[in-house]
Parts: sequence; C-alpha cells; structure tokens
Amino acid sequence: MESNQNPQNYSEDSIRTLDWKEHIRKRPGMYIGKLGDGSYPDDGIYVLLKEVMDNAIDEYMMGFGKKIEVKVENGVVSVRDYGRGIPLGKVIDVASKMNTGAKYDSKVFKKSVGLNGVGIKAVNALSEKFTIQAFRDGQSKRVEFERGELVDEKEMEATDEKNGTFVSFIPDTTVFENYNFQEEYIETLLKNYTFLNAGLSINFNGKVFYSRHGLLDLLNENMTSPGLYPIIHLKKEDLEIAITHGNQYGEEYYTFVNGQHTTQGGTHLVAFREAIVKTIRDFYNKNFDVSDIRQGIIAAISIKIEEPVFESQTKTKLGSKDIGPGGPSVRNFVMDFLKEELDNYLHKNQETAEILYKKILESEKERKAISGIQKLAKERAKKVSLHNKKLRDCRIHYTSKDERKLESSIFITEGDSASGSITKARDVNTQAVFSLKGKPLNSYGLTRKVVYENEEFNLLQAALNIEDGLETLRYNHVIIATDADVDGMHIRLLLLTFFLQFFPELVKNGHLYILQTPLFRVRNKKETIYCYSDEERLAAIAKLGKNPEITRFKGLGEISPGEFKNFIGKDIRLEQVRLRKDDAVKDLLDFYMGKNTPNRQNFIIDNLVIEEDIVE
Repeated sequence: MESNQNPQNYSEDSIRTLDWKEHIRKRPGMYIGKLGDGSYPDDGIYVLLKEVMDNAIDEYMMGFGKKIEVKVENGVVSVRDYGRGIPLGKVIDVASKMNTGAKYDSKVFKKSVGLNGVGIKAVNALSEKFTIQAFRDGQSKRVEFERGELVDEKEMEATDEKNGTFVSFIPDTTVFENYNFQEEYIETLLKNYTFLNAGLSINFNGKVFYSRHGLLDLLNENMTSPGLYPIIHLKKEDLEIAITHGNQYGEEYYTFVNGQHTTQGGTHLVAFREAIVKTIRDFYNKNFDVSDIRQGIIAAISIKIEEPVFESQTKTKLGSKDIGPGGPSVRNFVMDFLKEELDNYLHKNQETAEILYKKILESEKERKAISGIQKLAKERAKKVSLHNKKLRDCRIHYTSKDERKLESSIFITEGDSASGSITKARDVNTQAVFSLKGKPLNSYGLTRKVVYENEEFNLLQAALNIEDGLETLRYNHVIIATDADVDGMHIRLLLLTFFLQFFPELVKNGHLYILQTPLFRVRNKKETIYCYSDEERLAAIAKLGKNPEITRFKGLGEISPGEFKNFIGKDIRLEQVRLRKDDAVKDLLDFYMGKNTPNRQNFIIDNLVIEEDIVE
C-alpha cells in the first residue's frame, strides 16, 4: 500500500527568501560570532564596534584622517572618523545593501580589514537604532535605521564639518539581552588599533590612545615583567615583528592580519614559529630543539595581505597561503624577512645574542631533566582513561570549526558532589567538567617537572591539551568553579598559581575565569531570588517583604542540578582573570604563595572582614 501522507507539507510555499536584514537577524552568529552580553571581550557588542572601527581604520591606512573619536555612553556607541567620507549618493546603499562597498576594488582598499560590504550592514541589522552620516566637500548626508529598516532620510545639506563619516548605534536588546559594555575591553581593542597604526590618535570618552613605536609599544603594554633582552623590533612594508624572551614558561604571541587580531593564529603564526627556529639555528650553527628556542618567547606579528582568507566570519584564524595574487607565500615572506633581518640584528647586537644563547641552554637543560618523566606522564594519562574518570567532555571544542566553538567551556571543580551537580546541569554540547581530587599542590617556585610528576596537574594539562601551546587549546573558557568558603578560595589560589607559573599565556589571552555562584537564596511562596553578595541579599529581603526564607549556600554541592542550570546557563556570571602591565606576577605569587608568612599574616589581619551569621 502506498502512502503519500506527510504531516510536514513540503511544497513551493515552504520555500522563502529572506531579505538581507532578516538573514542577519535570524543567523547573527554567521556574521559576528557569539552574541553574549558584554561579559567577554569576544562578545557580539564589541564585534559591532569593531566593524565600524575597521571602516575608519581603512581610511587611515589609505592616508586619510589621523584621528578617530569614539564614545560609549548609556549604551549608545558613536564613531567619527576624518577620512574621505562615504560618497553622498551611496550612504543608504553602504548601510543596507549586501555586497556593496569600495573594498572590492583593491586599488582603493588594497589591504582592507573590514568585512567587504557585510560588516556595517550587520551592525545596522542588529541595532535598535543606527545612524550614519557622511561629510564630504562641504556637503552632508544623514540617514537613520531601526533594526535595518530605513526610518528617516535627510536631504543633503551644506556643512562646515571636516570630511569623514559619523556612525552611531544602539545594540538591539532583543538580540543582546541585558548587555553592558566593559570599558577595559574597549580600551584594549582601541589600543591595539593604535599599536598597529603608529601615528593614529583615538579619543575614547576623553582618553587619548596613541602609539609612536607600533608593536614595540604593544609588547611593552602587555608584558608583566621585563624581557631578558631589549625588544627586537623589525619592520618592512606589510610586515612588522617584535620579539623578546622572558623568564616564563610557554609561548606568548599577539598576531594580526590587516589590523585584525587573530587570536587563534593561523598561517602567519605557523610561518613565524618555523622561521624563528631556522634563523636561530643557523645563526648559532647549532641544531637546538624547537621547544628550547621558543620557550619563554614573547612576540607580536602584524602582516598585511591582499584579500585575506579566514577560517570563520569572525576572522580569528588566518587561512591564506599567499600574501596576494602573484605574490610569495606567507611562509616564504615571513621566513625570508626573519632570516635576513633577525640574523643581521643578532650580528650587530652581540650582548642580546649572548643572553638569548644562555636562555636556550637553560631551557635545554630543564627539558632534558624532565624528558623521561614527560614520556611516562603521557602514558599514565592515557591509562587512567582521562575522558571517562576525570573529564566529562563536551561535543564542541575551541579547536573545531563549529559556529559555537567560542562558547566552549570547561569547569574545574573539586569533589564528587560539586562536579556531579555541574555535570547534570551543564550543556553537553559546549560545557565540560574536570574533577579535582582534593587540593592541588602549591606549585610556586617549582619547575615544569612538577606538571608531569603530579597526577592532577598532568591530567589537567592533558584535558586542556596545552602542553605544546594554545593553538591546540580545547576550550575557549577555562573556568575555576570552587566553593565560596576558605577551602574553596585556597583551591582557587592554588589553581591560579599553577596557571600563572606554567601557562601564563592562557591568562594573558583571556581564557581563564572564576565562576560566580550565589551565596544566598531568598524566597517566599511566590518568588525566588538568588543573591551573589550581602547587598543583594538585603535588597531581596526588602523586595520580598516579611520573613522570607533565607538559605546560605556553603558549597557547590548544596546547589541542586536543577538550580545549577540557572547559574551556568545564559545568565552565567564569570569574572575574567586578567593580567595588566602593573601586575608583577613573580612578586604577586611570592607574596601570596611564597614563604613570607609574617608579612602575609599581617596583611590578612589588616584586611580581615568578619561576616555576620545568617539565620537560615
């Protein structure tokens, strides 16, 4: 018997074509990555700002306009550049017609950083209000949109304003729920623009950012301790590199393509890592191990490429093999430059060459001391069935090409009850859980040997897949999730010490976070309020009125999986662990984790806060 009945009636009427703004609003992740609420530097609201900034930077790169003014006030973002200004007859098209822009003509924008006719439309479609105004040769044109719909078009009028473009937007709260701009993230973004465009001035809410020495200034801004030798700064057209080594583990890179911060590296970083090894081997005429040369390296690489190809719309990893049509490969371009310029520099600066040589020998000595242990540790990690016993993995990883890879997280927690609650409440697609067994070792002052000798550290390193650097990191967010009591705080401090000692690049690249969980639950028969501070508790009591039930959570294990879903879902509260130029890591760890007990005791006594007992 033949049956043609189908509850899903699939016909011509089922096929529809979305217009440009509908497509962006329905699939925003395709255009700006993850959405978020501003808690992370890679959240969508910062991508919107970046897309507008990229267009302003393109004007500067073409030699027009030496300053950009940026304001963020009450959720309204505005950017004013002093470039040539959009041709007045094309202002509407530039803001609302896909695949419309000047960047397709490489004669006008040879090495653009923008999204080639897409970026500004994405900002328009994802904004409650979007205004764009062009100033050009004494004339002005202004248009206004709401969620991509044109709502007002002004006639062209005379103006005394200097040439350029003004854009303002308010991110759409139906897309970016409860968003909040973090000034620190914006400042980092804008400073990077100045480092990559020496001579450009950016005024942000009254603060002026300016760089005279480019990537040399960038390294000085980001290094938390002096380099072992003065920063080597090398430049040519379309390529700039700054290099030093520090007394730290791991490799620390800041890479850029046409002004885009490629946080996941790509072909230009692969080329640099290969070129630095070959150049140094040739200079010293010694076949040093790769890891010994790159151990402790701190470097910034900026390359300009015609029509770059990235592995995703958000452009965090370069995929281009060549620097442009008919040009050399990225690999050969970087290799030839370093072979000549770095070799010349080391010949002319013998003191730096001697310091670098000693650093490599020290790394070699330590590596050989742990090589046997390292091999055994890797075998041990496989035997204990890491993925079954210690790690409850997720399906999507940071190294994948999945659209949601930026959401990938791992919670590091302690104890069966806490890890059990998180495991049951998590999103199995993007959230993994690593369970510690008791308190980790205090690793301060120890060498890398302890990472392999200590089972917990060895398995944690294997779970994160960071032994050979961040390029293979499996989770974008590494989240320390411990109880909010004395023991929990101690475990948190021990883990921070471990990461700062052996994997500082994980922290500097913004991957390490602390999970904030509620201290109190205040509820009556009608409403439940979770409170993260004593101030929030008092406000909840005032709101709910007479005699609400108050529960003080003493540990993560006391929070049921059903409740935990509220705290690790879309309303998750995370505090990013940040390192600034003023944070001297060695001094911090020495004070908190070293043997200066009397000084630390006095600090605790002077800063002790006694919490009032809460009646449950």
